[in-house]
Amino acid sequence: MRSAYQYRLRLTKTQEAEVEKWLDLLRHQYNYLLADRFSWYEQNRCSINSCPLVCHLPELRNNPDYFSQKKTLPQLKKDRPWYGAVQSQVLQDCVKRVDLAFKRFIKGDSNGKKSGKPRFKGKNRYKSFTFPALSKNPINGSILTLPKFGKVKMIYHRSIPKGFKVKTATITRKADGYYVTLSIQDDSVPDIIPIDSVTNPVGIDMGLKFFLIKSDGTEVPIPQYYRKAQKQLIKIQKAVSRSKKGSNNRKKAVIKLGKAHKKVADTRKDFHFKTAKGLLDNHDLVAHEKLNIKGLAKTKLAKSVLDAGWGQFLSILSTKAENAGLVTVAVNPRNTSQNCSNCGKKVPKKLKDRVHSCPHCGYTADRDVNAAINVLNLAVGHSVSSKACRATEGIPGVGKKPALSR
Repeated sequence: MRSAYQYRLRLTKTQEAEVEKWLDLLRHQYNYLLADRFSWYEQNRCSINSCPLVCHLPELRNNPDYFSQKKTLPQLKKDRPWYGAVQSQVLQDCVKRVDLAFKRFIKGDSNGKKSGKPRFKGKNRYKSFTFPALSKNPINGSILTLPKFGKVKMIYHRSIPKGFKVKTATITRKADGYYVTLSIQDDSVPDIIPIDSVTNPVGIDMGLKFFLIKSDGTEVPIPQYYRKAQKQLIKIQKAVSRSKKGSNNRKKAVIKLGKAHKKVADTRKDFHFKTAKGLLDNHDLVAHEKLNIKGLAKTKLAKSVLDAGWGQFLSILSTKAENAGLVTVAVNPRNTSQNCSNCGKKVPKKLKDRVHSCPHCGYTADRDVNAAINVLNLAVGHSVSSKACRATEGIPGVGKKPALSR
C-alpha cells in the first residue's frame, strides 16, 4: 500500500534561494530535452507514405529516449559546472518527466488516450522536483534530510505510521510557501471485505442541491466554497488586470490571488476528506454512480459541478476505502433517477422534478433518495427491476424504503 503525506516546509532565506536555483536549472534542462525530442520528431516524420526522387535527407540519428538522454547528464555537468549543485537523481527525474510527457503525446497513456503537445516551461512554471531515493531514516523529529540539499525543517503535524517506509520526497512551490510530499509505502495489504459479508451498505447520489444524499435519506449539504469566495476573487483579479505587467504591484497581486484560490481548494479538499471518513466509518460498502464529470463540466452546470469537486471526492473515497479494506462500487448511472426503486417501473422525470411519485405502485420519495436506492441495488449485483427489489429484501439496508418515503 502506498500513500502520500504533505508537510509545509520552514526554509531559511538561503534554502529558499537554493530551491529557486534548482527549479530554474531544471526548467532549462527540461526545455532543452523537450526541444531535442521535437527536433527529432519534426525531422523524421513525414505526412505522406513516400518521398520524391530528389529531396533533402537530414542527418539520421537515433530517436532520443529516456536512456539516451540520461546518458548526456555527465557531459552536461562537465560543460556546465553549475549543474553539479543539483543532485544527480533529481536531474534523472527531470529526464523522466520529459519522457512521460512526450510518450503521452505520441502514444497515449495505458488506456490509449493521448495528451496535448507538451509545452515549454516559462519562468516560474516549473514548480517541483523529486528526490527518487532517500536515506533509511530521513526524518528526525521535525527535521527532514534530503540528499545533497541538506536538512530542512518541516511542520511535522502528522507522524508516519509504523511499518511505512519513506520512498520519495517532492519539493513543491505553492502560492503561500514551500511544501514537501513524502511518498510512503507499506508492503502489508489489508484484507478486503467480501461483498457477501457486507452488513451495512449504502448508496449515494451526488447532486448540486445537496452534495450527496444517502439511500437512507441522510443529506450532506453542499458548501459551495468557490461561489462564496467569488466576490473576493473577482476583486483581486481586477487588481491584477489593472496592474502594469512586470511591476512589483502586479507580482504582489498575483501572489494574493494565488493564495485566495489555494484557500478555496484547501477548504474543499478538507471537506471531501471529512465527508469520505464519515461514510467509511459507518458503512462497509459505498455505492456511487460512475459519472462523466468532464462531460458535465462542458454544460451550463460547469461552475457548480467543478465547485462541488465530485471527481476529487470520489477519488479520495475509493483510495481511503482501499486502504481500510472496505469496498466502493461505481455503477452505471443510466435510469437510476428514472426507475422506481420500489417496483422497478420507469417513471420519466425532468430535471426540475424533485419528487419521485410512481403511478404504478404509489411509492413517493425524494428524487435523489430514490436514485441512491437504485444505485445501491445495482451495486450488490441486482438490476433495477421489480424482481431485483424483491430479491434484496434479505440484505440489510438494501431495497428498504427510507423513513421519508411516506
